[in-house]
Amino acid sequence: MDIHRILEHLPHRYPFLLVDRVLSCEPGSSIRALKNVTINEPFFPGHFPRHPVMPGVLIVEALAQAAAILSFKTLGSLPDDRSVYYFVGIDNARFKKPVTPGDQLILEVTLTRRIREIWKFSARALVGEQVATEADLMCTVRQIK
Repeated sequence: MDIHRILEHLPHRYPFLLVDRVLSCEPGSSIRALKNVTINEPFFPGHFPRHPVMPGVLIVEALAQAAAILSFKTLGSLPDDRSVYYFVGIDNARFKKPVTPGDQLILEVTLTRRIREIWKFSARALVGEQVATEADLMCTVRQIK
């Protein structure tokens, strides 16, 4: 899935869109996506000037965005102007390797459970074969008025 299809599935836009490409997606099961990390990211000048590191919360956000795409693909629908995809919870988050400019972040998200409006996922972000971040995510789609 290229960036044009991603933009149809996510309401996020620059500078907060954190998924560049979907490599594979099996609705109801899993997604594998890509985030190219470049020195041009708006957070690098402040995090940190002499040793740029992608903030862990943004890695988790990238995983949540991949989870959102998986959710909408599973539902067979696209978000509309009234759809908002929220985090409900983050458990067992671990940051194992710093992510720096030039890295390709592979986002792997597996749907583990869906109870009514709550979606649960197991997620990890890799740089090459090395796990950079892993977490269990809970999300929901809500309609705003």
